[in-house]
Amino acid sequence: MDNLVATSPNGSPNPPEADRSSVNNLPWFGLLALSMTCFVTMLTEAMPAGLLLWISKDLNVSASYAGQLVTVYAIGTLVSAIPLITLTQGMRRKPLLLTAIIGFAIVNTITAFSHNYTLILVVRFLGGIFAGLVWSLAAGFAIRMSPSHLAGRAIAIAMLGTPLALTIGIPAGSYLAGFVGWRADFMVMSALMVVLIVWIISSVPDAPGQKNQTRLSLLQVVKMKGVFAVLFVTLTFILAHNTIFTYVTLFFTNAGLSDNIDVVLLIFGVAALAGVWCTGITVDRWPRKSMLASIVLFAVSIFSLIFVGPHWATYIAIAMWGFAFGGAPTLLQAALAKNAGNAIDIAQSIMVTIWNIAISGGGLLGGILLAQLGIISLPYAVVGLLVVTFIVAFSAHQYGFTNAGKKTDGS
Repeated sequence: MDNLVATSPNGSPNPPEADRSSVNNLPWFGLLALSMTCFVTMLTEAMPAGLLLWISKDLNVSASYAGQLVTVYAIGTLVSAIPLITLTQGMRRKPLLLTAIIGFAIVNTITAFSHNYTLILVVRFLGGIFAGLVWSLAAGFAIRMSPSHLAGRAIAIAMLGTPLALTIGIPAGSYLAGFVGWRADFMVMSALMVVLIVWIISSVPDAPGQKNQTRLSLLQVVKMKGVFAVLFVTLTFILAHNTIFTYVTLFFTNAGLSDNIDVVLLIFGVAALAGVWCTGITVDRWPRKSMLASIVLFAVSIFSLIFVGPHWATYIAIAMWGFAFGGAPTLLQAALAKNAGNAIDIAQSIMVTIWNIAISGGGLLGGILLAQLGIISLPYAVVGLLVVTFIVAFSAHQYGFTNAGKKTDGS
């Protein structure tokens, strides 16, 4: 494969980089539009988690039933990402993205005004389908609209909206709900969608779909050199994270921090944002070293949590964990894009599916360990998963996680 964006999605040569915004500058306005897209996508998914008490009381359902608003959304994403991207390979990419955003506006508007729990469940499932489309398209847009040597940084900027939604959006939504009700949060998100539609129309360039002769099957994409290694590392890394993060409150309560869980989550979130920022600087220059360092830092931080108690060392370990995890999505997506080439949208849809499997799998694995061996077994299991993750990533030096400037043929 030539450089990451050497060819367009239909296999034809792109214009020279000088014809784009600049060979040394990023299209910030367009990338920030993608970042806002990721922000509202993640916020739409996770917002009910911060509003459970208000939603359950208003809809007259239990908190566990209200929590299913998050579950059905995740299921929608899980089952739709690969089929949707496969079926829409030949369609222009910008109309697809706008369709998903319009869909979010409709979903959030219905959620804001409906008092029917079943109807809200249905539209939340549809929201998950739109999310599968967005997550599969976002990285490809960031790559195509940016200079090839800054592709990793472009992905970092585009994906910045995800941690911002978790660290700022959800707490702000909960705060707003306390004053004007939970429905106002979804009204605000619908209004943001309208602004976002105009923003994307004016700043994000379109791209053609793939011609029939250049389309690849899922199996062909997975068999491309390096792609399988990146997908495997994605599975084990995210599985490791969610095995313990799903039960983070219980784990730190056991560690004597029951009164400081909010501080724990704040430190993790701020450190994750710092990780995204630092990764944006290093991903194009030292992609392999950055990925390996992220895995090692993650493993060290979790291993140290076995021994530290409720004091400052614990908070340092939490910050290390957040920092390592924050940059991982960018590193994984950049590696996938480098190996998948023009099949980035298909490869990204597979990654989205694997990501969601790892999230649910982490909750399942952690639950089994918790029931059988107790809470202290979680960090040991996570470190074991990360050892496997490191071995695979370290071994994928020729294809998969390569050095900066190292080219793959994508075959």
